[in-house]
Amino acid sequence: MTDLTNSPAWQQLIKDFEKTRTQQMYDQFSTDPTRTEKFSLRAAELYLDYSKNRINNETLQHLVALAEAAHLPEHIENLFTGKAVNFTEQRAAWHTSLRDPTALQPEIHSTLQRMHLFCSALHSDHWRGYSGKPITDVVNLGIGGSDLGPRMVVDTLSALSNKKIKVHFVANVDGSELYNTLKNLNPETTLFIVASKTFTTVETLLNATTARTWLLNKVVERKKADAITHHFVAITVHADRAIKFGISADNIFSFSDWVGGRYSLWSAIGLPIMIAIGVDAFLQLLNGAHCMDQHFRNAPLAQNMPVILALLGIWYTNFYRCQTQAIIPYDQNLALFPNYLQQLDMESNGKSVNVNDEIIDYPTAPIIWGGVGTNGQHAFHQLLHQGQFLLPVDFIIALDNHHPWPEHHDLLYANCLAQSQALLQGRTQKQAYYELLAEGYDETKAKKLAPHKMLPGNRPSNTLVMKKLTPTTLGALIALYEHKVFTQGIIWQINSFDQYGVEVGKQLATSLSKALKEDMDMSAYDSSTQVLVNLFKKK
Repeated sequence: MTDLTNSPAWQQLIKDFEKTRTQQMYDQFSTDPTRTEKFSLRAAELYLDYSKNRINNETLQHLVALAEAAHLPEHIENLFTGKAVNFTEQRAAWHTSLRDPTALQPEIHSTLQRMHLFCSALHSDHWRGYSGKPITDVVNLGIGGSDLGPRMVVDTLSALSNKKIKVHFVANVDGSELYNTLKNLNPETTLFIVASKTFTTVETLLNATTARTWLLNKVVERKKADAITHHFVAITVHADRAIKFGISADNIFSFSDWVGGRYSLWSAIGLPIMIAIGVDAFLQLLNGAHCMDQHFRNAPLAQNMPVILALLGIWYTNFYRCQTQAIIPYDQNLALFPNYLQQLDMESNGKSVNVNDEIIDYPTAPIIWGGVGTNGQHAFHQLLHQGQFLLPVDFIIALDNHHPWPEHHDLLYANCLAQSQALLQGRTQKQAYYELLAEGYDETKAKKLAPHKMLPGNRPSNTLVMKKLTPTTLGALIALYEHKVFTQGIIWQINSFDQYGVEVGKQLATSLSKALKEDMDMSAYDSSTQVLVNLFKKK
């Protein structure tokens, strides 16, 4: 056993699980009319109802005790004060300072000011292409954290998008994405942002090289030098590498190496966000995250929204052995949010070795998946209600929407509430039988169909509610999940800030790309890989 699974707090939770795992949540609502009041929180313009979970007061106290035993408050303070919480790489993960208006690092404020000036130049047509025409399209070339965060925010806040300039995103090394983006764009009015922390990311550099060729092929020789200057900017920690690529030093936006990729949208990597939604809205996004930061840093653990979400996740992942977590936003604008959380959660906490360099004996990050309601109700919700897996769900909904059709939003909100209620209460076979009789079925048919219409219920969910989806509430929502992931990493005794697991595949891809073009000794590869390489060569 590890220190964690052998700890008194962990052992107490095992006892809690054995004692309560057959209890029905619906009965607890019946016996305690104040249950929702007890198990709900407000923070940073978000309301969390976590009453539809398989917990009671005692279990919640023991989960909080687990966090206390992990010295969570001390680790939170280390996060906010720039200590080396990324212990394998010996550096801070100080992304919270990027959205702190009182941050002491002058480079944060100077970078924001440069981003502001650049966006103003674009929006006012002072920044123009090589032929003198204003920029109409911006293409962000990045992958992972240099793509997922900015892409999600721009898509989510599309109602605020600048109408003069359209922002596009290309991440995949599959040329189809770049081709489909560029085929409808004009080189004279297109600006490229090459976003790469190291400026060595193979996929991004290949896309950038292809984009550069696409641009220069349209430009007469005497204008080629001007074309790169007017149409390429870079965001990176390594300015020298961007300059070597051909990008002007004046067109390079930097950030610190303690900014992790999946936490980088708050940094200069957020430049396409600022271009799309404007400076004021970007600052509101930062402010919403900062408000959640303050709550996370200062609220007691038992009233701390990110901590509560994290502890519930641990309860289901480690004691109920749930392997997945569904994220279901009832807002079309949040369609990319589950994708974003996949990287945030699974790349952060998909680990098997603890702080003591030991292989751990408990699961960590669940598989994050989901999709927007009500679409999911006609797809995967069937599994949520009647499948044999216990799947915790986070529902996300706003009280108001941006469109002018209230009847649509009324039905959307009703559906969100109905799904969480159905997961909670289910439907017994007896209830199904009498409902079928009421619908006109005879007794024989009703008895036969009733088992198929039964829903077990007692399935957990959280509901997160905001007044309206705005830059401020989106910032708070993102920070909420960031801190949830951090909290779980601390309790699981793993490093949430490295990602060594992705490196081996990248290294193999480099050597295999040579094998596809050259004759080389393949004996070190397995027979399957050898056959697949030969298939490609013979195409």
